[in-house]
Amino acid sequence: MSERASRRRSSRGRSKASALAAPAYITRQIPFYEFLGEENLVKIEEQADWIIQEVGLEFREDPVALEIWKKAGADVKGTRVRAPKGMIRELCQTAPTEFTQHSRNPARSVRIGGKNVVFTTVYGPPFVRDLEKGRRYGTIEDLQKLVKLTYMLPSLHHGGHVPCEPCDIPVTHRHLDIVYAHMKYSDKPFFGSITEKSRAQDSVDMARILYGSEFMENNCVIMGNVNTNSPLLVDRVVTEAIQVYCGANQGIIVAPFILGGAMGPVTTAASIAQAFAEAMMCGAFSQLVRPGAPFVLGNFLSSMSLKSGAPTFGTPEPVMSNYVIGQLARRLGVPMRCGGSLTASKVTDAQSAAESADSMLSTVLGGANIVVHAAGWLEGGLCAGYEKLIVDADRLGGYKVMLEGLPMDDNSLGKAAYDDVEPGGHFLGSAHTMQNYSTAYYDAEMSDSKSCEQWEEDGSQDTEQRAFERWNKLLEDYETVKPELDADIDGALLDFIARRKMDIEERWY
Repeated sequence: MSERASRRRSSRGRSKASALAAPAYITRQIPFYEFLGEENLVKIEEQADWIIQEVGLEFREDPVALEIWKKAGADVKGTRVRAPKGMIRELCQTAPTEFTQHSRNPARSVRIGGKNVVFTTVYGPPFVRDLEKGRRYGTIEDLQKLVKLTYMLPSLHHGGHVPCEPCDIPVTHRHLDIVYAHMKYSDKPFFGSITEKSRAQDSVDMARILYGSEFMENNCVIMGNVNTNSPLLVDRVVTEAIQVYCGANQGIIVAPFILGGAMGPVTTAASIAQAFAEAMMCGAFSQLVRPGAPFVLGNFLSSMSLKSGAPTFGTPEPVMSNYVIGQLARRLGVPMRCGGSLTASKVTDAQSAAESADSMLSTVLGGANIVVHAAGWLEGGLCAGYEKLIVDADRLGGYKVMLEGLPMDDNSLGKAAYDDVEPGGHFLGSAHTMQNYSTAYYDAEMSDSKSCEQWEEDGSQDTEQRAFERWNKLLEDYETVKPELDADIDGALLDFIARRKMDIEERWY
């Protein structure tokens, strides 16, 4: 790294956000939940291998991708790609088991893979909702607010990419403003755009301005997050995103999005095998583009109501898939991504709490390394909820405590607590209690534990109202601790954006 780049990177690290000190990510101290035994895991792996070898996947609209497969020795007929047994797994072996995605503030860089857990926000909803303004199309102001809130919430380790679509900006230009918002208003890591090759390239080029070409050549600083077009179709959005990001030695997440009975078989085991086959093929392709490029195997498998056709969340079938895909990813030796606090509810209510809890628990116990949609998801992903973001982030703090395990040192076992407490007495004023009371239990800010009388005296607020006040206060506080962006870098980014907007036709579709 050049001396100038080193000075800039050091300056970026000295952010006022040190006041928000918190671990950049979670290191898991508890075992993974092993849902299936060896015999049944092998059955699913063999089914995935059969799909790849006998059925094959379509790689459409990208002749470059087909040529890459041909040179690698795959069986390519038209746009159908098949691979002999073992080939895809062997290719995936060069993908790193763990890697670091660097942030402009080094203290916020995250480690993805292994026993590490990274939570990121909801991704992609066109609508937003809050108690004051209700449901509406997202704007660039909403996106900036959600980026700032994510920065302020220590339980969210990663900024994601599109916490809401800024629908007041032309489609062809908005990716530039989205990426800039993450770079300007936060110093946490983030994803780049993937919807078209040029937008992915713009994201990578902006990252080069922020981090410097030399540093970026040898380090992951930006990632793309894509979905296959299930069943068994990998379109050019996926293959071109892989070529842009992995070609630049940056990371790619590929998550098949399967609604059982629609984009995959109605039986859960079959859908899991299909999802695994699709993701593995993309992982192998990423390594053909550049061996050693970071790849994350994703899973977004959900059930659906066979009466209405609507997706359902928090039901037993997708919960089981989270456990099983976690086992399969670990056996393959690659990091895993799952969805998080998922719900079909339209508001932050009991339904959203129950469905989100079921979805998140399986995601965490199943071993996800990066959790997309960990906070803010409403309405099956169509809406980002301000209050939901706050409530979910509060619960993520509880998952952190669980993932870090049960301390078992002498202080935790508490022998000293009995030194000054007689049988039949109490521990409220003991020395051991006084030494540990402030850190002994997780303090859930959105949960009210007051007496009913005190709660009524304070206005009888429910969780949603408390969350509304919380996010508004966080936005006020942001102004005093916001991260500073190097002025030269900021100017270079704004110049790049201005030039690209002049070059790109303004379209709203």
